[in-house]
Amino acid sequence: MYDQQQHQDFHAAIEACDDRILNPQGLPDNPGRRQIIKGGLTLGMLALLAPGLSACQRQANAKTNKLLGFQSVEAQTSHSFDSVIVPPGYRAEAFFSWGDPVLAQAPQWRADASEDWQAQLLQAGDNHDGMHFFPFADEPDNHGLLVINHEYINPTLHPNGPSEYLRDDGSRQRPLQEVLKEQAAHGISIIELRRDADGRWQRVFGDFNRRISSLTPMRISGPLAGDLRLCTASDPTGLEVIGTLNNCAMGITPWGTYLACEENFHNYFVNRNRTDHAQRAEHQRYGIAAGSSSRYYAWESVDPRFDATPIPQQPHQGHVNEPNRFGWVVEIDPFDPHSTPRKLTAMGRLGRECAVCSLSEDGRMAFYSGDDARGEYVWKFVPDGRHDPHNPAASRDLLDSGTLYAARFDANGRGQWLALHHGDGPLIAANGFPDQQAVLLNARGAADLLGATPMDRPEWVAVNPLNRDVYVSLTNNHLRGSEFALDAANPRPNNLHGQILRWSEDGADPTALNFDWELFLLAGDAPGAVDAGGQPVAEELVGTIEGDCFSSPDGLAFDADGRLWIQTDADDEAPHTYNIGCNQLLCADPVSREVKRFLVGPWGAEITGITWSPDYRTLWVNVQHPGISYPASDGQSRPRSTTVMITREDGGVIGT
Repeated sequence: MYDQQQHQDFHAAIEACDDRILNPQGLPDNPGRRQIIKGGLTLGMLALLAPGLSACQRQANAKTNKLLGFQSVEAQTSHSFDSVIVPPGYRAEAFFSWGDPVLAQAPQWRADASEDWQAQLLQAGDNHDGMHFFPFADEPDNHGLLVINHEYINPTLHPNGPSEYLRDDGSRQRPLQEVLKEQAAHGISIIELRRDADGRWQRVFGDFNRRISSLTPMRISGPLAGDLRLCTASDPTGLEVIGTLNNCAMGITPWGTYLACEENFHNYFVNRNRTDHAQRAEHQRYGIAAGSSSRYYAWESVDPRFDATPIPQQPHQGHVNEPNRFGWVVEIDPFDPHSTPRKLTAMGRLGRECAVCSLSEDGRMAFYSGDDARGEYVWKFVPDGRHDPHNPAASRDLLDSGTLYAARFDANGRGQWLALHHGDGPLIAANGFPDQQAVLLNARGAADLLGATPMDRPEWVAVNPLNRDVYVSLTNNHLRGSEFALDAANPRPNNLHGQILRWSEDGADPTALNFDWELFLLAGDAPGAVDAGGQPVAEELVGTIEGDCFSSPDGLAFDADGRLWIQTDADDEAPHTYNIGCNQLLCADPVSREVKRFLVGPWGAEITGITWSPDYRTLWVNVQHPGISYPASDGQSRPRSTTVMITREDGGVIGT
C-alpha cells in the first residue's frame, strides 16, 4: 500500500543531501562535444562495428596462421585459488575497484565499508560488469573515458552485511541508510584515463568523471514517453524515471554514446496483491514478485516506488506502473556530464543483457540482444533511419523509432526474424496487445505468440568485424528437456554447460529478415574426462570444444583482428565443473574453432566485461564478486569487484 509519509521521508533524505553530491561536477558550462569528437571518435569505434579495418595485422596473422599467439594457461580447480593468472609475457594489475574515488571530492574507501550513501555516490559502484573505452580523438591511444556498469551489490557493501527485520505481515523492513547506499552503488561509473610518461594508464579526476546510479533522473523517450502505463505517483507525466538498475552488458552506438542495459530489474519490485498480479501481464511475464516482499533487496520498505501494489480506484496514484519503467536500454553520452540519460522504449522491454551494433557500409544497422532467463529469446532492433558518419549528430534520435524482432531458429539451419508489429498475426487487442506500446511493454509475451525459439539463457552477443557474423552465448539451462522442449539450437537436456551459436544474415545485411545459423560449439568437458570419483563424465556433459574446455559462456566480444573473446560464469562449486574450475577468459579462432584459455580468475568470481584501448595494447576485464582474497586496486584490502588491466610486457598487441 502506498504510504505518503514513507514517500516524504525517503525523498527528504535525498533532498537533504548536498547538491554537490547529486550534481558533483558543478561545471559552469557544458564542455560539449566540439573538440572532443571531430569525427575521430566515431571512426575509431567503427573498428568494432563494420568490416574492413586493421587489415595489415589481419594479413600478417593469415600468413603465419597464428591468430591465437599466446601460450594457454592452466585451469585452476583449487577452492583456495585467489589470483588472476595470464599467459607468460603478460601482466595483470588490479586497476579500479568498488569504492575507489570517481569524483575528486570522494573520500577514500574504508576497509570496514562504513562509508555512507553520500560517499558511495562519489565512488565506484559494486559488481563491475559490461564496459567500454571511449577514446579522445586527439590522442586516441593515450587518453579516453572508461565507462563501467555496476550490476548489483554484494552483502559486503555494509560493514556487517545488510540488516532487516520481519514485520507482523511477514514483509521485510530495511534501514533507510542501507537502502540508499545500495541504490547509490548501482549504475555506471565514467572515469577519465591517461597514459603517463612511462606508458602506464592512470585514473585522473577530470571534468568528465561521473557516477550514474539508481538515484539519477532519466528521461523516457520513444513510443512510450508519456504513456499512461508509465505514469506513477512520483511521475504523473510518464516522462521521467529515477535511476537505472541491474546494468549487466552494454553496447555502443556509431555516434559515440553508451548503451547500458537493464537486466534482472524484476528482483527489486513486489506486487502484494496476488489477484492483481495474476491479471497483470507486464508483472507476471517479467517475474515481478507476488507476496509480501521483493525477492532480494526489500527496498520497497523505505522507497515506495518499489511497491508495485495497486491502489483500488486509483491506478496511477501509487506505483503499480513503476516496474514498467525498467527493463529498457539506457543511452548515456559519456562526453557530456550534463546530459540526461534516456530510456529507449522503441527497443522494447526485456531482461536485456546487451545491445550490440552491426553497421553496414551504407549506414543500415541492427542492435542485437539476449534476454537472460531460461526459455527467453534472441532479439534485434533495426532503426528506421541510417547513420551518417559525416553527420553523427543527426543520428542522436535514431533509436527512438524502428522495428523490434525476435529470432526463430529452424531445424534446417535457417532462421527468421519475427517482427513485433501491432496488428500482425496474433498481436491484437484480443490477445492483450491493443497498440504498439503494449507490444513493446510486454515484448516477451508478444514473442511467445509469434513462435520465437525459447533459448538456454541467451546472454552476450558479439559481431565479427571481418564479416558481420553474429555470435550469442547461451549460458546454461537445467530445465531444458523438462520445462522447455529440445530443439536444434538447444539440443541438450539438463544443459549444465551451455553453448555458443553463430549466424550469418542473408547478404551480410544487418537488416535482413532471414539468416543461416549453426552451433559454433557446445561447452563442457573433453571426451574421456573423469569426474571427482574417477568415473567417466556423462555424455551430456561433454562438449565439442577444440582446445581448452570451459563451462557456461557469458561475455562475448571481438577484437578488430577477429578473435572471439569468451568469458564464463559457471558455478565453480558444482560437481559438473570439477575439471573446469574457476571462471575464465578464453579466446577462439572463428575459422579453425580453436579455443585457448587466456586468463583464470579467483575462486568464486565471475569474469565479465571486456574492452580494449584503440591500439589493442591494453585489455581491461572485470573480476566480479571475488570470493577469497584477490587484492583490490590498493593491493592490500579485502576482496572487491575490480577492473583488471592487462598488458604485454613487451608492449605488444594483446592476443598475438
